[in-house]
Amino acid sequence: MIRQFAFLFLLLPGAVYAQPDDEIAGRLIGSGAVGQLDLPLLKSDLSVDIQGDMATVQVRQVFVNPSDDPMSAEYLFPLNQKAAVYAMQMQVGDEVVEAQIQQKNEAEQTFEAAKQEGKAAALLIQHRPNMFTQNVANLMPGQPITVTLSYVQAVPKVDGAYELVLPLVVGPRYQGTAEFDRLSGEIAHADFTEESQTPATVSQVNGWQVSELPDYPPVPHLTNPDAIDPARVSLDLSLQAGVPISNLTSATHHLNIQQAEGLISATFQDGRVIDNRDLVLRYGLGGDQTTAGVLAHHDERGGFVSLLIEPPKIPQKDQFIARELVFVLDTSGSMGGAPLDASKRFMEAALQGLRPEDYFRVIRFSSGASEFASQAVPATLSNIRSGVQYVRGLQAGGGTEIDNAIRHAFATRQPADTLRIVVFLSDGYIGQESRVLRTIRRQIGDARIYAFGVGTAVNRYLLDAMAEEGRGYARYVDPTQRASDVADTLARDLKSPVLTDISIDWGGLKVTEMVPQRIPDLFDGGSIRILARYEGGGPSDITINGLVQGGKAQMPLSPILPTTPTSKDGQNQGAAIPLTWARTKIADLERAMAVQTGDPQKLEAQITDLGLQFNLQTRFTSFVAVSKQVVNVDDVPAETAPVALPQVAGVGAGAYPKTAFSGSSTPEPQTIFGLIVMMALGALRLTRTRRASA
Repeated sequence: MIRQFAFLFLLLPGAVYAQPDDEIAGRLIGSGAVGQLDLPLLKSDLSVDIQGDMATVQVRQVFVNPSDDPMSAEYLFPLNQKAAVYAMQMQVGDEVVEAQIQQKNEAEQTFEAAKQEGKAAALLIQHRPNMFTQNVANLMPGQPITVTLSYVQAVPKVDGAYELVLPLVVGPRYQGTAEFDRLSGEIAHADFTEESQTPATVSQVNGWQVSELPDYPPVPHLTNPDAIDPARVSLDLSLQAGVPISNLTSATHHLNIQQAEGLISATFQDGRVIDNRDLVLRYGLGGDQTTAGVLAHHDERGGFVSLLIEPPKIPQKDQFIARELVFVLDTSGSMGGAPLDASKRFMEAALQGLRPEDYFRVIRFSSGASEFASQAVPATLSNIRSGVQYVRGLQAGGGTEIDNAIRHAFATRQPADTLRIVVFLSDGYIGQESRVLRTIRRQIGDARIYAFGVGTAVNRYLLDAMAEEGRGYARYVDPTQRASDVADTLARDLKSPVLTDISIDWGGLKVTEMVPQRIPDLFDGGSIRILARYEGGGPSDITINGLVQGGKAQMPLSPILPTTPTSKDGQNQGAAIPLTWARTKIADLERAMAVQTGDPQKLEAQITDLGLQFNLQTRFTSFVAVSKQVVNVDDVPAETAPVALPQVAGVGAGAYPKTAFSGSSTPEPQTIFGLIVMMALGALRLTRTRRASA
């Protein structure tokens, strides 16, 4: 057996390189001892229509087969975690097919049946709220398949401006396991080992079925810098609103911006870009007045209302309450280089900005966790200098056992009469999000969590959710662009919430299923959207209640809500409200599953029903499209191959295994399995070629 495994490692595929051959994206080939295996090619086009603070996005994906044989493609890609995907369309030649929403298992069966029949087919699967795979069957040489996804999402207000994030690449995910002795309460800092991993697609955890992540695709950039198409993505954006628009900017991409009265349009300055970092857009609307807006929509499903709440803009009082700041710093392999440098800069500024009455701890984690001191220490000048020196000496390496680090953060006694604030700095490149959120829910107490993402394609779903669980906020630092200035600003401005304990008095309006169920606190420059279903309508008296710096605060609203289906003129503006409500409701149910509050079967049924009723992609519902025509007329097996992904900007090779075929800092068993499959496919193709020539 040992001899067999040694032989397998000798046959590991070598370089993955590009050979210009196709006008769309060249030719991507995996080469190794068993021969060559062509990889499917991709072009993506983003069409973004922003109306005020609501965005409708179309993602057009063009798949091309550069080989001489049929193939099936699998593309791992991200969407915004708040995206409500409501439509999918597939085009093969002149045939256009509108995808149908089905229960996931049924959709997979439909897809596999079409694949066997030689028909073109597309299947969308959600693995996480921000991670999807697009599967395309019977991709024929010279016959591209185009898949177009449509989604809507509200654009949140962050630090005084509206911020739309369009993720373009899925970063690697670490799937390690940390052990915790619940009886003794001791933390076991277990290093990641291959034996701790299983190739199963579903794990059983205390009766819960937890899906594993898909294998990470090839990353050609790690072996050849010219191996990926440098122009895979285009942008066509329009922004308009009923109020003045100002300062459309992007710190992540260079834009060509054109402005007319009431309308702004934008494209990438170079036409197309490589998809190796998230696209972040920011813009301003209207004046500086504090607002609370009400929108409503009515259709055959009933009434839906949306409240947009912003905190009052009042001067912050000096806070003299002592704080215990627990800094938890990710030093795993994926943080090597620029990300860790930016984190160190953040830490130095944050430590030097502590007040004399504060206490602090510094915890570093990778495969295990350790810290600057065994307990919180006073923020004296001497301790701060020692803490800064400790941070400067940190190095990156190992896995990302963030769940272990969270337990470590809450493992010590909090100094008396202090407010505990846990500050996380990480790229969030892990796959066990549910476990992390569950740990936070069980241990958070009265503490707050501020999550700072460091990277160009950060796992925002995880870090945003951590901040929500901790009644704090999440912010992001791009380590490749003026990271020092951003880190300094964020570190010296660890904000306190302006509006807390928010509740809604709906008056006489009959409201059901308000979301989100847990209304977060509001920080200066932010906003929150509350949605609900209602019955009746007409003139309504709604009051927003909360606390501002400990004092009661109210904002009365008197909207007139529609009592009958919204007129055709108002449908365009309000049609996104039911979809946004349903997507937020699904997010609440997914969070309940993640933290294990409620019956998992009932929660799954509710998510499935919402997906089918509102035509939405979820974990348990999938869009599937099947062509009427048979495209693979010779019935040649279409072997599945992954679409290669570029290396995430600013992320070093330490985030990826040496083979570049998976996503953790250590090669996983599924990596080896994937390599065996790739070699088997190459051998099959070589055999078929020899038979054809015989």
